[in-house]
Amino acid sequence: MEINIVTQQFLEKLQQSIEADTFVKLTLSKPGNKMLELKNVYARVIEIKAQPTLSFTLRYPTKDVTKNHPISEGIGIIGLWLGNDFLNGDLFTTKEDISIQFNKKRQPHLFTKSPNHPITPPHLHNQPKKRFLEATENNVYLREMGITGADGQVLPTGQKKFRQINKYIEIINTLLQQSPLPPDAHIVDMGSGKGYLTFALYDYLTNHLGLSPTVIGIELRQNLVDFCNNLAQKAAFENLHFIAQDINDYQSERTDMLIALHACDTATDLAIAKGIKNQASIIVVAPCCHKQIRGQMSCQTDLQAILKHGILEERQAELITDGIRALLMEANGYKTKVFEFISTEHTGKNLMIVGTKSKPNVEALQKVKAIKKTFGIREHYLEGLLR
Repeated sequence: MEINIVTQQFLEKLQQSIEADTFVKLTLSKPGNKMLELKNVYARVIEIKAQPTLSFTLRYPTKDVTKNHPISEGIGIIGLWLGNDFLNGDLFTTKEDISIQFNKKRQPHLFTKSPNHPITPPHLHNQPKKRFLEATENNVYLREMGITGADGQVLPTGQKKFRQINKYIEIINTLLQQSPLPPDAHIVDMGSGKGYLTFALYDYLTNHLGLSPTVIGIELRQNLVDFCNNLAQKAAFENLHFIAQDINDYQSERTDMLIALHACDTATDLAIAKGIKNQASIIVVAPCCHKQIRGQMSCQTDLQAILKHGILEERQAELITDGIRALLMEANGYKTKVFEFISTEHTGKNLMIVGTKSKPNVEALQKVKAIKKTFGIREHYLEGLLR
């Protein structure tokens, strides 16, 4: 069967994304054959015996079937499906998202938009895991934090935390490729807690990237601050310091990167505002709790029929709170991405908002105004902080 030019272009984009390791996933939907029981197809890249392989999940009404094919063979199968069995194809990469859609006459059209996935997923199966930080017997902070034993091996109880650390550093590494920090970067981690991720960040920047940053952890609990400062001395991390202070009271003349992971409710807004006012190159937040907006919500649209259920109103409040945060960051000159992170033992929340310095989005404030009107919201806390 001959493949048309537009479909061929889509398949070439798929091939290129796999070769450049920018491929995230592919989905095929909108069945074009009414007799076909197959509802949609999801494809990802895995490695089997050190060879990249396209793994297809075929979704039927009552079951899922997984089939693996070599890359070239898998792309050929996708070409046969498109325009026949499926009328929509969506290719997600870290560079761009590309969609192919067939109309009633089976004529295809391509559409592209900005990507929603900043990093590629791990190629699981029997591929050795890529780690940005390795556990060794010389790694003092991993041992003192109970992640590794005296032999440097990750303990069973430390596996989850070690995975989280590496995923965090992977995200930071991607951000630094897009927005490099100066060699003497000043970094503030607001709400640093026991310092797992703060130590890992300092370790990666100094010992792997060769930078000479100053990293400050802000934490209210004095016992954790004392623990972290003592551990920084043991690890010989000379420019890693921790301060017992409310993030609202912290002042800094310079902040190149601001981090606030799981700062509760409006504490996230305080952190974002400080990052924006200091013109930080990178802002990384993982919000937790969304009380401020929910207390104001009074939706007067048809959505009220849904939002009368408390759990759904709570989830909607979370979406609105974080969506407005991203828009306000864009209005103040940041390009934003919102995606899933790995939850910790402290919270099940796993949303992360990152912003990198860019041009202001002149339409963002109007979008915030419209959202507030729809849901009866008087003001988002971050708005007042940015005035």
